[in-house]
Amino acid sequence: MSQTAVIQVRALVNRFGQQTVHNNLDLDLKQGEILGVVGGSGTGKSVLLRSIVGLRRPNAGTVHVFGEELLSLPSLQRSQLERRFGVLYQRGALFSSLTVAENIALPLIEHAGLNRASAERLALVKLALVGLPREAGDKYPSELSGGMVKRAALARALALEPDILFLDEPTAGLDPIGAAAFDQLILTLRDALGLSVFLVTHDLDTLYTICDRVAVLAEKRVLVADRLAVVAETDNPWIHEYFHGPRGRAAEQAASGAAGRN
Repeated sequence: MSQTAVIQVRALVNRFGQQTVHNNLDLDLKQGEILGVVGGSGTGKSVLLRSIVGLRRPNAGTVHVFGEELLSLPSLQRSQLERRFGVLYQRGALFSSLTVAENIALPLIEHAGLNRASAERLALVKLALVGLPREAGDKYPSELSGGMVKRAALARALALEPDILFLDEPTAGLDPIGAAAFDQLILTLRDALGLSVFLVTHDLDTLYTICDRVAVLAEKRVLVADRLAVVAETDNPWIHEYFHGPRGRAAEQAASGAAGRN
């Protein structure tokens, strides 16, 4: 795997009023990797994601994407760079008044300039890519199961053929079988499309199954970012409780068992 960093976050500061969420936070996302970002409640995992994709302007620090400082670019260049992002938000964030196919077609119409017919044909290709049947495109989000909503939202995130995929708690609310299937889908898409994946999660099974590195947010910064085996042995109370508690041990055993079968 190439060690080139596609995202470089340096000295990031995020404040909300008197509350400092991040202070001098540094983090890299490397080309082709799946990076899992974890941390306790209030450590600003989603805030960090929003800062990187340009939805929140940090109070200080820089975010470089493909060597460009995103927030300092002229609007046209920034828009072109942001087209290389695909974002799956918590709970999918699909438009409830549009069908699934229309949801996926929307960025193709707005940003790629396709006409509606062409965009909706391409939307069906994206549906197939994430394992949804053609008829799912005619349904509204409220008519889909939770797992299908996640896949439909992923298809929309992939609409513009991004280089970097941002996932915010993608397996939250899914049953264990559905979550495992979604994890494998992300792994398959990363390998097939050459994606770099920034993954905010609390799902230990996801971390053990598909993540190349794990970054832990604590003490208003990235406490450690490394292979999971290294991270799990970091001397920190939250890390110890998270990775060595009952759920952490079960996830590690399940991953070891799966690796042994393969």
